[in-house]
Amino acid sequence: MSARLILLVGPRGSGKTTVGRALAARLGWAFADADEHIEAAVGKTIAAIFAAEGQGGFRDREAAALAELCGRTDTVVATGGGAVLRPANRELLRRSGFVVWLNVTPEVAWERLQADPTTAARRPNLTATGGLDEVRTLIAAREPLYRQTAHLAVPAGLSPDAAAAAILCAWTGSSSSPPPSGAASPSSSG
Repeated sequence: MSARLILLVGPRGSGKTTVGRALAARLGWAFADADEHIEAAVGKTIAAIFAAEGQGGFRDREAAALAELCGRTDTVVATGGGAVLRPANRELLRRSGFVVWLNVTPEVAWERLQADPTTAARRPNLTATGGLDEVRTLIAAREPLYRQTAHLAVPAGLSPDAAAAAILCAWTGSSSSPPPSGAASPSSSG
């Protein structure tokens, strides 16, 4: 298998960290969460970084973290929800490994975010509206970027184990990255 790195993209609440941990365990690989990587390097939460440096400063840190994480092998990486915003990040992700988009509805993402007690303290609002309206707005705006970046789309409504199994099946079922057309729910960008 040529891709020894699996990168998960999708909005907040799509399950990237949960599915990523399950997938890494199945593969016997390391797991890395890009947001946690940034927080550990800076010693601040994402919200504090946004407050101190603005979205541009955070996105610069995110690009640097992605460059480092994309240099790893035998690792499953959960990217931040906005990692696909910069064209250079999308290109880096696609050429570095097998990219999987966890496709989630705004309602499911919002429900998951509400159930996560760390979300409010760690993550800033990204629009003036906040709440479910923000989730809807961000998913609508970013969906084409997730689709463009991913080699495979997996519905995030699956259980973490079922999503990990679907990803593993598509990844191992291909002789190279990206998987052949029809391997699971591939993106239309090919």
